[in-house]
Amino acid sequence: MPTIYSISTVNPPFIVQQEEARLLTRSLFKNKFKQIDRLLKVFENSHIQKRHLCMPLEWFEDPHSFQERNELYSQFAVQYGVQAIQKCLTNETMLTEELSTLDIDAIFMISSSGISTPTIEARIMNQLPFRADTKRIPLFGLGCAGGAMGISRAYEYCRAFPHAKVLVLAIEFCSLTFQKDDFSKSNLVGSSLFSDGIACALIGGKDATISANKPVPQIVDTTSAFMPNAEDVMGWDIRNNGFHVIFSKSIPSIIEHWLGPTVEQFYQKNHMNNQSIQHFIAHPGGEKVLLAYEKALHFPTDKMANSKNVLREFGNMSSPTILYVLKRFMEQSVAVEEQGLMAALGPGFCAELLLLQWK
Repeated sequence: MPTIYSISTVNPPFIVQQEEARLLTRSLFKNKFKQIDRLLKVFENSHIQKRHLCMPLEWFEDPHSFQERNELYSQFAVQYGVQAIQKCLTNETMLTEELSTLDIDAIFMISSSGISTPTIEARIMNQLPFRADTKRIPLFGLGCAGGAMGISRAYEYCRAFPHAKVLVLAIEFCSLTFQKDDFSKSNLVGSSLFSDGIACALIGGKDATISANKPVPQIVDTTSAFMPNAEDVMGWDIRNNGFHVIFSKSIPSIIEHWLGPTVEQFYQKNHMNNQSIQHFIAHPGGEKVLLAYEKALHFPTDKMANSKNVLREFGNMSSPTILYVLKRFMEQSVAVEEQGLMAALGPGFCAELLLLQWK
């Protein structure tokens, strides 16, 4: 079965404490909301302590054109994407031997917070010595589900090509999409949650020559689920000045009532049940989202520990976030044969589920 061998993360340099972000948002929005202090409790209720941004906080006080923000997106995506790939292929905590970019057969590039043609992985291939026949699979618009979907598509690629070594590179600069003149509640909630992050995962097919120095998760199975007529739950409203966030308050309720049956069908397909799962690798979309996971899947709170810690330390980085969570599991001592359920939700509305087993 295809196996996840290594994960790296790269954090942009500007660390913003949640209180700093709250104060800036208050100064920008105070004249547009009558009950601004009541609404700003969303910052405290998020249980986020700090976030990493690609630009200093004062940069967000001024207006910026879509062109300026998208140019920064492309610049930083290449810069930090190169770093993430290099860290992933030389990860001494997970790999017994380093790999070269020349060993890589395909790159899945995941992002939803900027636009680039040629796509970002092509620009990165001009910075690092990849083979000319490396397959490029850019995936745009998957939002918070993107990291899990990238791993699923890499799994399918590696089943088709068992010798393949594949990278899944997830890059998001959600902060660059912030609209200081958008006085919607969605934008205010988004400003309390979203941040920037980069993650890279190395996946190998069953015949790939990769050596790990500890038990690593094999991908046993994956499934996708789509909710019809739910385009307004999550996503972007793209206007002349850039991306405007769509973020429905119904998301936790949808998770609680829709996700449970979806997971149960996945369990039945694999002849298992909730008790078969020792580890839950969840995309932490927010504190309310994690609580909805607990209710929908009947998991104890301790199964959410890694997801909660990533949310607290990094915020919601969209697609890379679930790879940050998986990295924590891979760095811990997980016993051989133990199983994990990986889950992320995104625009559409949709879910991506993966069954993992450590080998």
